[in-house]
Order: sequence, then C-alpha cells, then structure tokens
Amino acid sequence: MTPDLVSLVQKIAIWAIPVLFAITLHEVAHGWAARALGDRTAEMLGRMSLNPIKHIDPMGTLLVPAIMLMLGGFLFGWAKPVPIGIRNLRNPRRDFALVALAGPMSNLVMAIGWGILAKIAISMNPQEGVWLGVLLMARAGIIINLVLMVLNLLPFPPLDGGRVLAGLLPEPQARVLDRIEPYGLVILIVLMVTGILSKIMIWPLMLSGDALSTVLGLQGLPLFN
Repeated sequence: MTPDLVSLVQKIAIWAIPVLFAITLHEVAHGWAARALGDRTAEMLGRMSLNPIKHIDPMGTLLVPAIMLMLGGFLFGWAKPVPIGIRNLRNPRRDFALVALAGPMSNLVMAIGWGILAKIAISMNPQEGVWLGVLLMARAGIIINLVLMVLNLLPFPPLDGGRVLAGLLPEPQARVLDRIEPYGLVILIVLMVTGILSKIMIWPLMLSGDALSTVLGLQGLPLFN
C-alpha cells in the first residue's frame, strides 16, 4: 500500500470506534432521557440499544465522517434520530428541551471518559505498541465528543441547542424558531462549506479542550491547538 493509503487506514482504525460510540450513545441518551420523562417510544421501537447498527445512518454515520477525515476538517456526523413522542412527555416543552440536552451532555461524559483513558495510557509511557494506539484512540474520542457537544449546542434547529432554546423561549418565539427547522440542515451545510462553522466552533472547542485537559492533567496532549 502507498504511504497515503496506510495513513488513511491508520486514521480509520483510530477514529472508527470513538466515532461510533460518540454518535450511538448520543442518540441513546435522548431515548434514556425521554423514557425517564414519560415517553417510551424509543424503547418500544428498539432504539435504546447500544448496538451501533440500529443507529447507523449511511450518510451521517459513515460517509460524512469518512469524507471529513480525508479532508482534515472538523470531524462530525450523525446517527438516525431517536423517535420522541413529545405528547407523551409530562411537560412537553420543558421535557423536550431536557431530552435534547441529554445528547450533548452524553458527549461531555464520554469526552471525560476518554480523557481518563488517555491519562492511563500516558502513565504507561507510550512510545509505540498497544498503549500508543490506546492514547491515539483516546485523543480521538476526546476530540469527536467535544466537537459533537459544541456543534449540537449551537442554538438553531434541528440541532439540540435549537430545541433547548425553543424550550426556554416564550411559546410565540419558540414557534418562530421551529419554523426554521426544515432548513436547518441546509444552513448547517452552508456554514460548513463557507468555513463559518469552523470559526463559530473553534473558540468553544479550544476552551472546552483546555478545561478538560486542566481538570484531568492532560496539558501535554494536543487537541485543538
């Protein structure tokens, strides 16, 4: 194989598991939160499973992350959304915002978990071999989860942040925000292609990465700088 192909295969090997976990558990967290708040739709449809196959979206889980990995940009993706029966929630507007918030918060928890694994790997003085691979995978896990957290907290639908904002706004303003949702994915793609998305996300990513590194003592592990 050519060096470039070897490098691509190595990148996929390092990033595949963190990406699948980050996207899958993000969606499952929505289902867990919905069930806790009175809606069992995701559970009845078998979408509470930790099996990634049940959540894979061919474009968002496989194609988009692969293209972003090859292009060297922000790596992100999405899974099939977990169905939520809003009317089943005890307090629909408030609870739907809490269900939305559960996704990004799950990514924060996973980023911390990968950070702890990175700290363990560093303690093994990884220069090569298994522990170096573990460290590289843990670093990838931190990055993808912080990216998904920051991205999904942006305050416009269909991102989770838009749904959280809709739950906080008075109902007339929330309805205006809801009308943007059909165009949200197009807006997101335009922001990404024009480079505006990277400019919006870079400072929150750097701040969250620095905070995580400081708390866990990972200052020597490069993330976003």
